[in-house]
Amino acid sequence: MNSHWFARTTLCVLLLTLCLPAIAATEAGAVRPEMIVSAQWLAEHLNDPKVVVLHVAQKRSDYEAGHIPGARLLLFEDFMEGEDAELPSPEKLKDTFEKIGVSNDSHVVAYTTAWYPLAGRAYYTLDYLGHGDHTSLLDGGIIEWKAEKRPLETVEPKITRGSFTPHLHPEVRAMMDEVKKISARDGKSELLVDSRPEKRYTDGHIAGAVHLYWRDTVVDEKEKPVFLPPDKLKELFASHGIQPGQKLITYCEIGWQASHNYFIAKYLGYDAAMFDGSIHQWSHMNSLPLVEGKSLR
Repeated sequence: MNSHWFARTTLCVLLLTLCLPAIAATEAGAVRPEMIVSAQWLAEHLNDPKVVVLHVAQKRSDYEAGHIPGARLLLFEDFMEGEDAELPSPEKLKDTFEKIGVSNDSHVVAYTTAWYPLAGRAYYTLDYLGHGDHTSLLDGGIIEWKAEKRPLETVEPKITRGSFTPHLHPEVRAMMDEVKKISARDGKSELLVDSRPEKRYTDGHIAGAVHLYWRDTVVDEKEKPVFLPPDKLKELFASHGIQPGQKLITYCEIGWQASHNYFIAKYLGYDAAMFDGSIHQWSHMNSLPLVEGKSLR
């Protein structure tokens, strides 16, 4: 064997070995722009048979009062269960999404006329089912759609049942035992993120959790709820002690506000999970201790 060839080959392999982790880290921390679509993009793709628009609402009347043309109604009760808004069984979720026309090759775009984080909850549910890579949120939701004077309709579209196969990602559900362990650690590699208003955080939060109110990630919740640009979101995360490369576990009261911050974390390229039980399970059901004030512990 030629000694020069062997040396060059060995050097190339060594360099590739050294570079791969850095490349992987860069990709893992990269912004995922496809997770957010503008009203303009959606208007141009409303007639695309692969695009399924979901109108997330608590009541049918909210949908019937006016929705984006072609949007299908996704009621709270169809993808959340109980007073603590837990995920239903995969079988029920499969049936729910198939009924409203979601298939394995669908690009889902979700928005809500309810509380803004509920669009994020729809994303979280689909991500849990393995469809997150094919799901986006409408930037600014229906508020921005209306602000741009785009049309609404009140008739329900004819829906052909979809064919949807869940591929569960249980790792996006942080369970109680995992949260207890993370709470007891130093927070360097894994970090709890409390997504509630500051007053709720200071009244009592899980030890080790940093505070990042979900509302701070949008321009204005009521008037212009478009997401902040990625660079501003990264600055926001850094200002709250969140560093690139950390795994983030979001929580709130019952998993709604936390779903929004879960979406933002995924959008920015973080490894993320959500503690669905949140404060309701931690404190109200299990009487576990909370830390008062602004200190982490």
